[in-house]
Amino acid sequence: MDVRIEESWKNHLLQEFEKPYFGKLTDFVRHEYATKTIYPPAKLIFNAFDSCPFDKVKVVIVGQDPYHEPGQAHGLCFSVNEGIQIPPSLINIYKEIEDDLGITEPRSGNLTRWAEQGVLLLNATLTVQAHRAGSHQGKGWEEFTDAVIKHLSEECEHLVFMLWGAYAQRKGETIDTNRHLTLKSPHPSPLSAHRGFFGNKHFSKTNDYLAAHNIAPINW
Repeated sequence: MDVRIEESWKNHLLQEFEKPYFGKLTDFVRHEYATKTIYPPAKLIFNAFDSCPFDKVKVVIVGQDPYHEPGQAHGLCFSVNEGIQIPPSLINIYKEIEDDLGITEPRSGNLTRWAEQGVLLLNATLTVQAHRAGSHQGKGWEEFTDAVIKHLSEECEHLVFMLWGAYAQRKGETIDTNRHLTLKSPHPSPLSAHRGFFGNKHFSKTNDYLAAHNIAPINW
């Protein structure tokens, strides 16, 4: 199956695209886009991969679902388009960065600048129906993104995986912790951030780990 995704990812995931589940997923997603309002725009489904080639990945942040309101989702987890109000979870991420590293909270919620430095902003599910959170869960995306994490774990060295909340931590169960750093904390959502997301120091810990392995740190 010819999937429009960045070339290095295509080479690593070629076998995945030929599996029966991916064919069913593709049929489902095409039908959804043809008959309903789906986010992100179809051309941005694989934006996380297109913005961060396989061999450039340094950090993986695992989200769950794309945002499901107009204009928000553009294929990068936790990120929103320019000019869109910054969502509560991202506000809390920015607060932790400011507390951890002293970096003033930016005005934009667009995290493309992170992706271009090697941060894979990976949602477990890559599409969603408008106004219906979780509507595309259980259709095959999770199997695909599990395979993405497995490829990264097995074929790369010294990555940092940020796993915020129980869902992301379950997604990360296959990561080889002898080869990579996994950072776990509660989710940055307003419902849970005060239970341990604030004060987790994940951003300085990430940069310290990268620097210790002679990898350029991320400018958060």
